[in-house]
Amino acid sequence: MKTNVLHILVLLLVSFSGLAQMQPFSLQDVKLTSGPFKNAQDVDLNYILALNPDKLLAPYRIDAGLPLKANRYGNWESSGLDGHIGGHYLSALAMMYAATGHSELKKRLDYMISELARCQAKNGNGYVGGIPQGKLFWERIHKGDIDGSSFGLNNTWVPLYNIHKLFAGLRDAYEYAGNQQARQVLIGLGDWFIDLIKPLSDDQIQQVLRTEHGGINETFADLYSLTNDKKYLETAQKLSHRSLLNPLLEKQDKLTGLHANTQIPKVIGFEKIATLSGKADWSDAAQFFWQTVSQNRSVAFGGNSVREHFNPTTDFSRMVKSNQGPETCNSFNMLRLSKALFLDKADPGYLAFYERTLYNHILSTQHPEKGGFVYFTPIRPNHYRVYSQPETSMWCCVGSGLENHSKYGELIYSHSANDLFVNLFIPSTLNWKDRQVQLVQKTEFPYKNESELEIKLTKPQLFSVNIRYPKWAENLAILVNGKAQKVDGKSKQYIAINRKWQKGDKLTVRFTTSTHLEYLPDGSNWAAFVHGPIVLAAKTSTTDLDGLFADDSRMGHETKGKLYPINDAYALIGTPDTYTSNIKPLSQLKFRMDSLTLQPFYEIHEARYQMYFQTFTQTAFDDLKAKLKQQEADALAVDAKTVDKVSCGEQQPEVDHLYKGEKSESGYDEDGYFWRNTRSYISYQLQNKNLSGKSIEISTLDAIKADNLIILINDKPAEIVSMENKEIVLKVDDNQVITVKVIAKEGKQTPRFYQIRLVK
Repeated sequence: MKTNVLHILVLLLVSFSGLAQMQPFSLQDVKLTSGPFKNAQDVDLNYILALNPDKLLAPYRIDAGLPLKANRYGNWESSGLDGHIGGHYLSALAMMYAATGHSELKKRLDYMISELARCQAKNGNGYVGGIPQGKLFWERIHKGDIDGSSFGLNNTWVPLYNIHKLFAGLRDAYEYAGNQQARQVLIGLGDWFIDLIKPLSDDQIQQVLRTEHGGINETFADLYSLTNDKKYLETAQKLSHRSLLNPLLEKQDKLTGLHANTQIPKVIGFEKIATLSGKADWSDAAQFFWQTVSQNRSVAFGGNSVREHFNPTTDFSRMVKSNQGPETCNSFNMLRLSKALFLDKADPGYLAFYERTLYNHILSTQHPEKGGFVYFTPIRPNHYRVYSQPETSMWCCVGSGLENHSKYGELIYSHSANDLFVNLFIPSTLNWKDRQVQLVQKTEFPYKNESELEIKLTKPQLFSVNIRYPKWAENLAILVNGKAQKVDGKSKQYIAINRKWQKGDKLTVRFTTSTHLEYLPDGSNWAAFVHGPIVLAAKTSTTDLDGLFADDSRMGHETKGKLYPINDAYALIGTPDTYTSNIKPLSQLKFRMDSLTLQPFYEIHEARYQMYFQTFTQTAFDDLKAKLKQQEADALAVDAKTVDKVSCGEQQPEVDHLYKGEKSESGYDEDGYFWRNTRSYISYQLQNKNLSGKSIEISTLDAIKADNLIILINDKPAEIVSMENKEIVLKVDDNQVITVKVIAKEGKQTPRFYQIRLVK
């Protein structure tokens, strides 16, 4: 997704000579008044209130040895990631309370903080957490007993990622809702963690950081901001993952194959540490990361990754084919990074990406009526998304989803010492308390290309109202009390209206927009229709929407409906001049294209859709059609015979299949395959639905040496049907659950396994 960021900011009548001059308004100061974002906020509020605080607190009470007030939730909250939603819930309560003033939110927040303080007091050492067998786990780490991989640390599911959610929730409870007890619990938890890692060498800490750990470095930067105690800033730097930071410092993109959402929070930490310590090179590294992800690795709606990992910048074909498109958590964190960089650099280029992602990914990931959050947003033509439910779904994207729709007011406006900036066209009111100025923004954007801003103040004041001039606006007009103002459109940054404002002054902004095609960053012929900042898509059908509203299964966040052939998807046939010429306006932001209706993607729910279209000349289309049909038929045939599969080395598929292992490594090879090997053992659990699976196919990247392996199925020696070069076929019995365990004989290195597939 291209936004063409300029790193030197030139404003009309406005300049920035130093850091920290661009300031946000608090969520309490900005209130949404109408439109799709206000609706999303209201729907999220209902989802938040549908959750039971005592169920979310249960993992913390279990670990503290306190009696339960309610049983914990199921799904991810009772299968290894126990307690992580509780941390997100604190953040959501705090931000939604700040945004709405709803008293029940404050009541629940204060209650949860008091209960967490009780757990902390019971533990007696500052620790509080919901991680299963947490005290034993942390004691092993304290002693330097560390066996880590990308998501498993001592066979515990991302424990630092888990506890980071609590750190962040406590911070937000204090910063957004003013809960002083949250500050005390946070500092106690931070001091415990510093004592925990004190015996570890820098190399051991970096070994711990191989496992996904969220923004744990940002947490300690926040503690430094709260206390001004340098030990926290030193810890933040110590907890910064060098294997990611070092290439970024050298302006090297080494991201392909990495688990995307593991990396983004680390970079938010790099940027925060930079602003607090003056490490300009760390901030440069954060900018470089943002640049490559937003410009080279993101699709039209702002999301990135396929099957949770960064795909090659030169090949997005796997994303086009996959039912696991960009993950919502990625965009949640990319918006946090964009906000941090915008406030630091005062560059509205960051807002261009922020706005695109806010409208087209974040807004689209919540059902606008029934509620429920989306994990994966596929760009595969004729596919669909799955929505969470409060009692069944405890995924990471539920946690970030609770937060996403509570903070839409965070960057609609910003300010410098004296001047006001209007960044987004969202109906809202602003209370600029320091200047005793109120602003009311009335707009139906993006359905109407106009916004009216009314200034309310007690006495006339001289200051500038700076209107962002978006790059997507073909031209922009500004009127003050009905009188046109001179607008220089060359900079495409901000237009400053500087005057002594009177009570009741009205400022009107009008702009024109058009529809264009935006191609995938890999230069392929797949393109999406974008009107202004809004990505358009078409509903294609409502058939085979299996699992549309998720059950409580481990993989309930994934679609279960059939994959429709890509070669049957709609394509654009003609020339670049004619691809958009057949689009005819129907109504506000709806367009007719032959038999399809294009509309904002965020409006499409409970349906299959097409967002990306292949573009062909007629000759190229005729030549390619037969070839594509055969390739797609082969791929669908493999899919049809598959009962269950695990992609080795990929984080979420391994988690979903209860990966366990020791002395194991994982990676991503130059041909685009994830892999895992071991010098001890690895195991996975497959589900044999309807007992239809009859054999297991194990695929490797290296030649197989039978003498180096022992393979067990459900703890018994496997019956090997065949073993040829790079594939092993095993016979399976009629068991509902099948555990495959591969043991390395005498500590010898196994081949790199990339897929284990249970087939009919």
